[in-house]
Amino acid sequence: MVMNDVLPKFELEQTEVYSQYLLYSKVEIFAVLRSIIQKGTLITVHFDQGRSFFLTSMVALLPDDREIILDVGSNKEMNDRAERASKLIFTTVVDRVKVQFLLENLRRADYQGRQAFAGDVPDKLLRLQRREFFRLSTPVVHPIRLTTTLGADRRAINIALLDISGGGVGLMVPLEVAGLLEKGQLLEDCKIMLPGEGLLVSDLCVRNLFDVTTRGGARYMRVGCEFLSLSTARLSAVQRYIIQAERERKARLDGLA
Repeated sequence: MVMNDVLPKFELEQTEVYSQYLLYSKVEIFAVLRSIIQKGTLITVHFDQGRSFFLTSMVALLPDDREIILDVGSNKEMNDRAERASKLIFTTVVDRVKVQFLLENLRRADYQGRQAFAGDVPDKLLRLQRREFFRLSTPVVHPIRLTTTLGADRRAINIALLDISGGGVGLMVPLEVAGLLEKGQLLEDCKIMLPGEGLLVSDLCVRNLFDVTTRGGARYMRVGCEFLSLSTARLSAVQRYIIQAERERKARLDGLA
């Protein structure tokens, strides 16, 4: 199939954002590949800079652990074009986790009496499990706030958090500020004061925006942001805060029971 719309952006190629999800260990890569084979998941193979793709499945990892075997696509012309491609990106989902890897070429092969493609085992693989983080709703009465600057004039803003996880934050943004935000925008040097943990400083990327109207008729913009290159120490601070806040919430509920 050929895609004529906007070219897709692959997380595998955005290493400045998704480096923490890349696997380089052969043991880990083989484990993911074997899971793909065992689960029989459908794989989308993109090439021609994302303009074309076909669907396949991985049927075997050869005994020498150097090659993978894939089914050919249903369209002969597309198979021929894929064979000539110099870069192919493979995307699939295994147990709700997105997996991507890149191959520089595919070769025709015969596997157990049927036509197939063969390719080298990738030297890196992206395993994107952003939902592995528990998302905690932040206090309403005494909200946690984020400060940063926006716009050409570097306007200082102070925004209340709706929730937080190890992957990012949800913001409640007034409509007059929302006009300064757009999907994919980088928010630099964002500061969040986490109770009990101190100041958290990180860049954020805007991932989604949508209007919300409260029961009282008030309107604001719900903005989902992802932490960029959060260090291990900072991630640990976020997770400690979430664990402690959740313990306190459960203790209050138990006290009311």
